[in-house]
Amino acid sequence: MRETPLSNCERLFLLKAIESKKRLDGRQTYDYRSIKISFGTDYGCCSVNLGKTRVLAQVSCELVPPKDSRPTEGIIFLNLELSPMASPAFQTNRQSELLVTLNRQLERCLRNSRCIDTESLCVVSGEKVWQIRVDVHVLNHDGNLMDAASIAAISALCHFKRPDVAIQGRDVTVFGPAERDPVPLSIYHMPVCVSFAFFQQGTYLLVDPCEKEELIMDGLLVMAMNKHREICSIQSSGGIMLLKEQVLRCSKIASVKVSEITELINKALENDRQARKEGGKFGFVESMPKERITALKREESLVEMTDVQETADQIISKAAAGHEVVPSPVIVATGTGQVGEGLQNTWGLDEEDEEEESGTKVEKRVEVISDSEEEDVVILD
Repeated sequence: MRETPLSNCERLFLLKAIESKKRLDGRQTYDYRSIKISFGTDYGCCSVNLGKTRVLAQVSCELVPPKDSRPTEGIIFLNLELSPMASPAFQTNRQSELLVTLNRQLERCLRNSRCIDTESLCVVSGEKVWQIRVDVHVLNHDGNLMDAASIAAISALCHFKRPDVAIQGRDVTVFGPAERDPVPLSIYHMPVCVSFAFFQQGTYLLVDPCEKEELIMDGLLVMAMNKHREICSIQSSGGIMLLKEQVLRCSKIASVKVSEITELINKALENDRQARKEGGKFGFVESMPKERITALKREESLVEMTDVQETADQIISKAAAGHEVVPSPVIVATGTGQVGEGLQNTWGLDEEDEEEESGTKVEKRVEVISDSEEEDVVILD
């Protein structure tokens, strides 16, 4: 990664602000940025906006042979990608340390926590099972990618529906959405990650750090938890020593934040389900704010015209004395005009008259220029 380092002035300014319990975007210490969850037209497509951080998750499935160690369980595959479109610090075709860390944390959060019933994904024991693939793409990076990725992944899994199948002997028939309604996944709980950034060797604590706060933090604690207050995974990085009281404090804060985020996910799923049921419009286009002209004309405003002349006379009378009032131009003849009295009029006169009045004679030369090369330039005195 090609990170742009912060200057010493920026670093000191951020640290002083954190010591004063203030943040750049005006949030409090334990406040999250605004979270927006929107679903696409297809099942399993979800976009999450965490402030300016934007993540897109897409869930797909296919029939594959099961693993030899687990012949009756389906397969969950998670993949997170960082592209240069999200941030200039990300490089293509290179496994950075951040990418490996995010993939491992996402696997611990979703796959190792057993939030999905993998046995329900089995079609034929030992022969065919469903492989659920979750692709998470970072569209814009402004800090706290782990929280945004976990929210997008679990929301997409809850929104996804796999095709229905029928088994006759060894033959497996997969039905399309037009033939049979797709089947949703069996999800036990919804784990969500909450990130805590530590500063000054653990003296100060912030929730949901932004990109600049991540550059100056001393350590990071990522805690995955569900709404039942069950800790699914804990990941600490940065090399700082945390006390037991600090971890317990973070767990209490995470339980409150996870409950709020889970309620938001359920509300977004219910709104999308209601829109599809009523036949309304849904998808990313409908979730974007629309800028429309709400009115094409303005209402007429009444203007009082009865005392206009009196008001004008009062304004003129109150004007400061000493200003010269210029009369209107007087048109003597066609092409002439005179302002004031006793002034010599020179409008509309020819150039010869002006020269005669001034008493000077100006020699005139007329140059005739032709485009033809054969003709010469003639100068007439």
